[in-house]
Amino acid sequence: MTNEERREYAKYRIESARKTFEAAKVLSENGFWNSAVNRLYYAVFYAVNALLVLNKIQTKSHSATKSQFSLHFVKTGRFDKKHGRLLSELFDWRQKGDYENMFDYNSDLVEPLFEPAVEMIELIEEEINNAL
Repeated sequence: MTNEERREYAKYRIESARKTFEAAKVLSENGFWNSAVNRLYYAVFYAVNALLVLNKIQTKSHSATKSQFSLHFVKTGRFDKKHGRLLSELFDWRQKGDYENMFDYNSDLVEPLFEPAVEMIELIEEEINNAL
């Protein structure tokens, strides 16, 4: 991938993150809490993926994406530890909501995730814009 392709990809992924975050809000407004968690995770995942690709860091799995974000951005102090924890928590919650039988999230659990998720997306977008 060329530098220009990486930049375009990062822009596309950030836009995907924003749209997916909005989808999470619509789902939560209608009481689809497990699906809202899924969309929140993917919103943050798309933003993290954009940042990694822009920085020439390749991953082949969701677990690798979490690890590489932690290694290159959290442990170096570019992002707060709370952002690494949020990505991990959303990953775990998405897995649980998508794959565990007879498990449902509710508003008390999911609504508090929106503010930190959008904050993280905005910080990543700012980091990307500074690099472009």
